[in-house]
Amino acid sequence: MDQRSLEEQLAHTLQEGEMERVNTQEAARKRLPRRTEVRIQAEIDPVVEETKQYRKMAQEVDSRYAKYDEMIKDNE
Repeated sequence: MDQRSLEEQLAHTLQEGEMERVNTQEAARKRLPRRTEVRIQAEIDPVVEETKQYRKMAQEVDSRYAKYDEMIKDNE
């Protein structure tokens, strides 16, 4: 095949061939970076440990956090 016939075949394909349709929303979604999530499972809860330390140093005036204390005792 010579260059002229190849160019004619290409021109015909581009003009008369079936056009591929692209879903723009799907293409945009695929270009987005993947979400990554890193989870670390702790053996102790730092908030609970800190609360225990404060409870050793001071006594609570009212019982605002009594439910929290009961919840912690139930989980232990």
